[in-house]
Amino acid sequence: MSSDLLQPTTHKLRSLEIKQTARLLLVSIERQTLELYVDGQLRRRFEVSTSKNPPSCIENSFGTPSGLHRIAQKIGQEAELDAVFKGRVDIGKKYWELTDKEQEPNLITTRILWLEGLEPGHNQGGNRDSYRRYIYIHGTNHEDKIGSPASGGCVQLRNSEMVELFDAVEPGDLVYIG
Repeated sequence: MSSDLLQPTTHKLRSLEIKQTARLLLVSIERQTLELYVDGQLRRRFEVSTSKNPPSCIENSFGTPSGLHRIAQKIGQEAELDAVFKGRVDIGKKYWELTDKEQEPNLITTRILWLEGLEPGHNQGGNRDSYRRYIYIHGTNHEDKIGSPASGGCVQLRNSEMVELFDAVEPGDLVYIG
């Protein structure tokens, strides 16, 4: 692996005594990228949007949380491309079928990978819990903003690429955000 996030990921895995998974996602807030590694080899690099606010693990900060996570749940397997989710439920409409006003905020579209923090006191527990903050990797209705910070804390991908990533990972796969 060549990513600059490899060393902190490896260190974190050792310190938490967590075994490396075959698939690993490395999210770079600085570069606005997500890298998919399989058996230590880079398979795909995606442009993403992380939070427009500074990175933060604190509840209501609207910052993308740092550190080691795992995919807790995959949601939306059967959803159509561009489908809109509210409360993790497909509402039966695509984002472009909504009014202009309804399309203004970042919508959760296409697929959801719900993240669970693995670092107690950092991104797990109390007011610093990624899972309870509903931190996802998901598609967006604002694909034109991919590549620059634009989200409310989640990691956003283009919808077609979200399907590709969703199909390549499983619950339990590790995600490091740095």
